[in-house]
Amino acid sequence: MVSKLPRWVEYGSFLLALVAGLVNSIGLLGFKHQSISHLSGTATLLGTGMINSSASDVVHLAMILLSFLFGASISGYFLRTGSLKLGLNYSRLLLLEAFLLLGALYFLSGDYFYGHYLASSACGLQNALATTFSGAVVRTTHVTGIFTDLGIMLGAKFRGEPFDKRKALLFILIISGFMVGGVIGAYCFNQMQFNALFIPSGICVLLALSYSIYKAKYENKSVVK
Repeated sequence: MVSKLPRWVEYGSFLLALVAGLVNSIGLLGFKHQSISHLSGTATLLGTGMINSSASDVVHLAMILLSFLFGASISGYFLRTGSLKLGLNYSRLLLLEAFLLLGALYFLSGDYFYGHYLASSACGLQNALATTFSGAVVRTTHVTGIFTDLGIMLGAKFRGEPFDKRKALLFILIISGFMVGGVIGAYCFNQMQFNALFIPSGICVLLALSYSIYKAKYENKSVVK
């Protein structure tokens, strides 16, 4: 599946993973030290919270899970194919993600928990967007599956099977992007607090504009031919 994706997907995946790493690190440092871009830890906290936490904390954690699901469902509604094709709603969805992150900034700056829900929705939207166009190969808001897939590939290589270098490169770029995003997010949060969310929001806007420009150039070439 990766071999069928356009070459620029590697760069886009790196930047989306960077966005997720930024958002997650800002959430971890700034709001109850909870992850935002992935749900494994949150789901565990919800389970333990039913025994050890207050009802309000349990409801809050459940809302984070539902917010991620809501964001993913938005991508699922607008992207009705399992392959990357020009003309779909990638730019609009990236702009919506940017808008959700700006909303999260507004509420988190005022210490309102609604911001956590908006940030979680943004990450759900992004992860579903990447998963939809890649056929579940690319996941940009967490790296557990990426490490697992890379480990499977290495094991198969040691067994003598062919090694997909492009797929491995894609996975390494996603892991690197997520980690670099975490570093940048931590530094920027220390300097700017929740205003650091302007950075991932801005990256989403730039990605949306870049895709729109690429799409327009591609369509112009097709008309000329």
